[in-house]
Amino acid sequence: MASLKEVRNRIVSVNSTQQITKAMKMVAAAKLRRAQDNIIQMRPYAQKLGDMLATVSAGAESATDSPLKAARPVEKVLIIVVTSDRGLCGAFNTNIVKATLALIEEKYTTQAAKGDVEIFAIGKKGAESFTRRGFKVNTTYMDLFTRLNFVSVKQAAEEIMNDFTEARYDAIELVYNEFKNVATQIIHTDPYLPIVSDNVPSNHKQTEVTYIFQPTEEEILTELIPKSLKIQLYRAILESNASEQGARMTAMDKATENAQELLKELKLVYNRTRQAAITTEILEIVGGAEALKA
Repeated sequence: MASLKEVRNRIVSVNSTQQITKAMKMVAAAKLRRAQDNIIQMRPYAQKLGDMLATVSAGAESATDSPLKAARPVEKVLIIVVTSDRGLCGAFNTNIVKATLALIEEKYTTQAAKGDVEIFAIGKKGAESFTRRGFKVNTTYMDLFTRLNFVSVKQAAEEIMNDFTEARYDAIELVYNEFKNVATQIIHTDPYLPIVSDNVPSNHKQTEVTYIFQPTEEEILTELIPKSLKIQLYRAILESNASEQGARMTAMDKATENAQELLKELKLVYNRTRQAAITTEILEIVGGAEALKA
């Protein structure tokens, strides 16, 4: 049985841990509110922009002329992996890493065997994980969450699009967590480039429509396609940011509850140990008194 001093030290340690987890939960809750507001405002815009691109592409004769739609034999692959910079958020990062590895095994086994699968890491945890696994990792925008804004994401998206148009990569995938609620995140593995032609949403009526473009359809698509890709990446990062805070809030709440349960057990052990020590002392005193009488 542990001594009273050891049990007291454990109680103090668990109390300190519980205070930390409570504080982290409160911080995550505050960050979650802001992140949730950002993604709620972004979703309708991103959805409408995607619908607009699909509609214009379906009606434009030169819709397939964009270099961002160029389909090539897949030899070199880039996977954009969005994780967090810090841990203590449950299985948030682990699930992303597993989904990425599953994607590679399912679609890009041959390329991976040749070393032609590269990771574009957004978030330090993903960069560290894939570096340990021997992947080539682009860490240029690894710390994007420290300056999370559209300008920074726009630069990353432009670099990715330039790499694709210059044929440095033949396929680009995007892996991230979509925010559903505080306790639930949905993992997405979406093709990013090349853009699949004629992706008309199911709610669009399949009827022939004649479009009048002003300015020309080439100018509209030249502007609309890169903008849509930038918004798509920005939305994915905002979704991941909100998911991270939700996952951390849930994890810290659970950790606080576990600490409370552990404290109850430790206090019970402490009281039993203390009672046993007092009983032992009484027995020793009684025994000593009896010995003196003899």
